Formats: sequence, structure tokens, C-alpha cells
Amino acid sequence: MKLLNTHTIEIKKSKFIGLYYEINTKEEAEKILAQLRQEHKKARHIPYAYKVNNTAKKSDDKEPSNTAGLPIYNIIEHKNLNNCLIAVVRYFGGTKLGAGTLLRTYIAAANNATLKK
Repeated sequence: MKLLNTHTIEIKKSKFIGLYYEINTKEEAEKILAQLRQEHKKARHIPYAYKVNNTAKKSDDKEPSNTAGLPIYNIIEHKNLNNCLIAVVRYFGGTKLGAGTLLRTYIAAANNATLKK
């Protein structure tokens, strides 16, 4: 497992940190997610999606339904990525963003994290 890239976006004091990992097993994905939850204890949400061989999983992590996990997974599919995990750590800034802004921000953070530096 290897962190390939990160990308941070700040909107209305909320911080979204997109993280793109290369993984070989779903156990590696779960281990990374557990580490992220430890490292970012004050983060409100850590939605993610991963794909390893023919196994995929996604989670909105208590964000409104389909505003985070599904759009992240769609990036994996659209870019034909495999053996990867994309997680977005969100620190809440005190202002509710609304589903549309959330969706666009999660897509931007995840997509930009997958771009080559």
C-alpha cells in the first residue's frame, strides 16, 4: 500500500483532503481507513471508495446519501482505476454546504487526488 497523491480543498471553512492510495487487498484498504480515523480524530466524515480486482466498496460515512461514496467510486470507474483506494477526510467548518456543494467538492477532491503531480 502506498499513498500516491493528496489534494486539499477548503470551502466555507470546511476542509476536504483527498487521498489516493495504491492497494493490493481489501484488508489494506480497511487498514488505511482505520489509520485515517486515528490520525484525523476531529474529522467529521471520511467517505471513501476502493476497488481491488473485482471487489469494490464505497461509503458516504454519514454524509447525505450518494453525495460522497458513490461519486468517488464513479471516478474510479470512469478512469478505469484498479487496486486503489480514494478517501476524502472532511473537517467541518461550521457552515452546512448543502448536497450539491458537498457532491461537487467530494468529486473535485477525489478527482484531483488521482491526477499525476
